[in-house]
Amino acid sequence: MKKKALDYLLAFIIIISLNFLLPRLLPGDPLAAIYGEEALIAMTSELEAELIERFGLDKSLPEQFIIYLSSLLKADLGYSYYYETSVTKLILGALPWTLLLVGLGLVLSTLLGFILGLESGWNRGRWQDKGILTGLMLLNGFPDFFIGILLLLVFAVSLGIFPLSGALTPYTGLSGFALVRDILWHLSLPLAAVVLSEITASYLLTRTTVITILGEPFILTARAKGLKDTAIRYRHVGKNSLLPILTRTGIRVGRIFAGAIFIEIVFAYPGLGVLIFNSLMARDYPVLQGIFLLVAIGVLATNFIVDLLYKKIDPRVV
Repeated sequence: MKKKALDYLLAFIIIISLNFLLPRLLPGDPLAAIYGEEALIAMTSELEAELIERFGLDKSLPEQFIIYLSSLLKADLGYSYYYETSVTKLILGALPWTLLLVGLGLVLSTLLGFILGLESGWNRGRWQDKGILTGLMLLNGFPDFFIGILLLLVFAVSLGIFPLSGALTPYTGLSGFALVRDILWHLSLPLAAVVLSEITASYLLTRTTVITILGEPFILTARAKGLKDTAIRYRHVGKNSLLPILTRTGIRVGRIFAGAIFIEIVFAYPGLGVLIFNSLMARDYPVLQGIFLLVAIGVLATNFIVDLLYKKIDPRVV
């Protein structure tokens, strides 16, 4: 485990170093590489001088790196010229909404995919297996944003059951349970889009794992002991199917976040996806750089946590 911790620490150092070096190694003015030529044209000379001093761009590269690290330790990810505020403040305003959407989407898609995969693998070749497999493979052919658009058109535009956009109803002054209900009401369609676009991966992996486990000797022993099918299915097959699912869940964090970006844009959900889109349109590179750094560290941390959980689920893993 110490070796794995060192590997993750090395990966963390590489991520931080690349985030610092890439804009500064580009040819030309480092400030132009960080903010873009368009921003420099409209930027006042006072603000330009302030940013040069803030980033230490008039100093040597090692000195700039020390300033960069000290800024990170103070949670300072830079300054957004377009929004005229700190990048950290922008990200902290959008991050909770994305974490709510991605977190619930990851949990629900993994849980539902695991249950459906377990049932499908247990009933391999029967009508239950064929029906679930056909339906989810058909669903898997649609991109994330297309699923979101379909849900939006059907349930928000045509039926009017759910809101068209946003994360809560503005100017209502709701609090307590009413506020939670309003947030969940706005979350329903984006969350459904994330779950539907991600459920197939968990399902297919679980189904394949279950089919493999059913041929193992310990399953035959359990049947010989006269255990009920329900006990064998969930206590033996289900439990032993968890390790690859957990592995896949750690890897899926980056994938589900990328899909959530497009879904947030479709529903105008005020998370990191919309912030990335607006920053791309405005060429606000510090915001993009801060978000991608945060996401990279988040994916790294998630996989590290998954590694720590391995031994709890399967003691055979060293």
